[in-house]
Amino acid sequence: MTLALSGHDQLMRYVEVRRHTDNDGDRLTVQGAADAEALGRDRLQPPYAAFVSTGAARATQMLEILRHAAGQDETPITVAAGLRSLVEDRWRQAAKVAGKGADVDAMRAVDTDLVERESFLLGSALREVVEGLPEGARALVVGHSPTNEAAVLGLTGQVVPPLGKGKGVLLIEDGGDYRLEPLD
Repeated sequence: MTLALSGHDQLMRYVEVRRHTDNDGDRLTVQGAADAEALGRDRLQPPYAAFVSTGAARATQMLEILRHAAGQDETPITVAAGLRSLVEDRWRQAAKVAGKGADVDAMRAVDTDLVERESFLLGSALREVVEGLPEGARALVVGHSPTNEAAVLGLTGQVVPPLGKGKGVLLIEDGGDYRLEPLD
């Protein structure tokens, strides 16, 4: 279902930032692929001007499933390597110390430099995705947790709760201002 956009909506840009579904290593599990297919049937809002992966196989695999569900197999998947942290082990350690279900603010209390530096870098990469979209367009980004949340923090200054597998946030850019809405 495609919705008609009002004149003001056409000036805005939309980026769905989602966490990949269940994985084993760098590939989706059978259940993760099935969950991505269900998400594609029930939750997408095509058309998408861009499909963006961090470059991890699991993120790209999920995007391939979602792109097919959107009926946009001809639209390329772009890799934005800047949306993937180069210090994933450090993130895992900060998350472990912060405790199960910790958000990026709790991780910042554990490793301030990590969250500040990475939020800036990841947020800059997310800004490039937003700014690369034509006005009124929508992109679908699939990445990881907690780096998706750090990217949103770096771009908007807003802390979002930890994203479950397949979950996400809708980032709405309106003249340089950002607002967020949860995505199931």
